Amino acid sequence: MTGARPTASPMKIVEVTNVDFSLRHFLLPLMRSARERGHDVIGVCADGPLLEGVRAEGFRVETVAFQRRLSPMRNLSALIALVRLLRSEKPDIVHAHMPISGFLARLAARIAGVPCVAYTCHGFLFNQGGGPLIRSASYAMERIAAGWTDIWTSVSEADAADARRLGICRQPVVVGNGRDPDIFRPDREARARVRSELGAQEGAVVVVAVSRLVADKGYAELAAAMRDVPDAELWVVGERLATDRGQDVAALLERAGLGPRLRRLGYRHDVAAVLAAADIFVLPSYHEALPMSVIEAMLAGLPVVASDLPGTRQQVEDGRTGILVPPREVQPLAAALMRLVRDPDLRDAMGQAGRTRAMRLFDESRVVGGLLDLLGLQDPARSASARHNR
Repeated sequence: MTGARPTASPMKIVEVTNVDFSLRHFLLPLMRSARERGHDVIGVCADGPLLEGVRAEGFRVETVAFQRRLSPMRNLSALIALVRLLRSEKPDIVHAHMPISGFLARLAARIAGVPCVAYTCHGFLFNQGGGPLIRSASYAMERIAAGWTDIWTSVSEADAADARRLGICRQPVVVGNGRDPDIFRPDREARARVRSELGAQEGAVVVVAVSRLVADKGYAELAAAMRDVPDAELWVVGERLATDRGQDVAALLERAGLGPRLRRLGYRHDVAAVLAAADIFVLPSYHEALPMSVIEAMLAGLPVVASDLPGTRQQVEDGRTGILVPPREVQPLAAALMRLVRDPDLRDAMGQAGRTRAMRLFDESRVVGGLLDLLGLQDPARSASARHNR
C-alpha cells in the first residue's frame, strides 16, 4: 500500500477509536500533528472523563457509544450513529483504530462514501484469548473489513506478519508507536520530588508498573513475584476502565501481603515524572501489540522487565535494555526483578541503552510524521512553498 495521494489543500480527517483512554493516550499526538499541518481533525469515541482535556486543547470530539465487546444490537446502534455523523461531516479520510470500533468505522465510512479509509491495527482480538467463537468472529471481521480499507497499517511487526500470513492484508505497513523523548526522560528534579511526595524510603529500589488494572496485564504473577523480592517497593499506576471485565485486580493486589511496599497510585497525569522517580519498569502481560508504556519507560532510562511476546521483543533487547521473561510464570519474573534490584550498575547500563534505542526507534515526531505522510496529510503551506520553488 502506497498511502493516500498527497494534497496541498487542507483535509478533514476523522479519527475513530473505542474509548476516551485510547483517544487521549494513543491518538492525541497524531491529532495535534495533523492540526499543526493545517488539517481539520475530529475525534470520535465513547464518552468519558478524559475527553475534557482533549477538548480543552480545542479539538472537537464527537461521542458514539462503542462497546469493547461483540454486542450485535449495541454495535448496530453505534454503526448507525457513525454513518449519520460521517454523512453529515463528509470527511476526506476516516482513520480507524482498535478491533471493534475499527470494524464499525470502516463499514460506516464505506456506507457514507468516504473517499479514503485507513486502519491502524493495535492488536488482534483473536490473539487475546477468548473462546473459539470469539476468535473466529474476530478473524472474520478483520478479513471482511480489510476489503473496505485503502491504507492498512500496524503498530507492530508481529501483527503485520499475522496479517500477511492469515490473508488479512497482503502489504501491511508497520508504522510503530512513539513518545516524546523531551517529556519522557531521566529527570533528577522530578525523581526527588515524586519520591519525597510518595514517602519512598531512602535508597529504596522502586519497581513501577503502568497499565490498566486488568488480569491480562499479569498482576497476579507480579504480586506473587514481589513477595520474593523483599528489598523493593512496587508502585502501580493505572485504574480499571468502566468497560474492563474480569477479575478485580485492585483487590488481588491488596491481598498480596506486600504491606507498605505496595503503593497504588491510581490514574496519574504525571506518568513521566513517576517513571523518572522509579528504578525498574515491569509489564508481565499475557499479550501486547507494541505497548506505549514500555516506550515511555525506555525513554525515561529504566531497565524493562516484560513478558517475552512478539511486540515486546520488537522493543526490548533481552539482556541489554532489559529482561524478557515467560508470560504467566512467577519464578522467572521474580528472578529478573531480583537481579536488577541487587545490581544498580546493571540497572544504569540497561536504562541508558534502552533510552538510546527508544530515541532511535520510537521517537514520536518521526513515527507520527511518517503516518501522516502515509495518510497523505501533508503540510499545505510546505507543499505550496515546494511547488513555488520548483
